[in-house]
Amino acid sequence: MIENIAIKRIGFLNKKQREYTEYKLVQQAQNGCDESFEKLINSYKEYLYKTAFLYVKNEHDALDIYQETVYKAYINIQKLRNTKFFKTWIIKILINNVNMKNRHYNKFQDEPVEDYIGEIEYSNIEENIDLYDAIDRLDEKYKTPVILQYFHDLTISQIAEIMECNENTVKSNIRRAKKKLYDILKEEK
Repeated sequence: MIENIAIKRIGFLNKKQREYTEYKLVQQAQNGCDESFEKLINSYKEYLYKTAFLYVKNEHDALDIYQETVYKAYINIQKLRNTKFFKTWIIKILINNVNMKNRHYNKFQDEPVEDYIGEIEYSNIEENIDLYDAIDRLDEKYKTPVILQYFHDLTISQIAEIMECNENTVKSNIRRAKKKLYDILKEEK
């Protein structure tokens, strides 16, 4: 029954139905059902790619990180202890892959965001470019929670789990990041 649900329809379910559907898909994927794993990944592929892109600002590297994340998630799906945390688990894998790529290249690619920003519809492109540039200038401990909270609507507790720190640290880092962003944007005007 759950196998017949088209992944496109999952987006139209209410939150409780989505969580149940995701729970069942994760269980089936853990039991070796490749089709269920594929449905899970398809429901998160845009989300994962955008997150990777926010970090590396390079289409090729973002795709590499996305593919490596999917591969590691597939290989390690049985290690996921609580199926309701699939989203935070896979984001944690993605961020670890971003950090590994960062260590490998010793810095992120330095391509301007403006080359790719046209794909996203915003009312005021210049302000968003300034914001992206300001976010990019933040230290990782500030950048990650800002991206996860404001671009992906994750809760403080989900961010704390991904970053392996306590919730108060996340709150402090977000507060400091906002102050730093304010200062950066004020200085540029």
